[in-house]
Amino acid sequence: MSDYLDRIKRLLFIENSTDEEDKRIQDIVDMTVSRLKVLTGLKDNLPKDINYIVVEVSIKRFNRLKNEGMSAYSQEGESITFKDDDFKEFENDINKYADDKNKKNVVKFINPYQRVRK
Repeated sequence: MSDYLDRIKRLLFIENSTDEEDKRIQDIVDMTVSRLKVLTGLKDNLPKDINYIVVEVSIKRFNRLKNEGMSAYSQEGESITFKDDDFKEFENDINKYADDKNKKNVVKFINPYQRVRK
């Protein structure tokens, strides 16, 4: 079982899950990780400092199962609305990480013979 799966089940109070439930959660985690890699420009494993995004977005997606595509629901005073983009609230964190990552990969060439004009 993945670390993500254990954490998500703990946060959702799922104690005795079936193999089908575990597979469903793992599918959500896999899709969330893939999407986050695209958003950050990563090809390898995600760094630990942004793992919280995978957990939180996966929980949102799990809680929305069987209600995908619904933007609003109302019945007998109860109203449910889903956001369009699960990653929207993490946009600043994702952009900051992507910017920091891209800064680290910049190569600068210095000409030691170039004259500096004053």
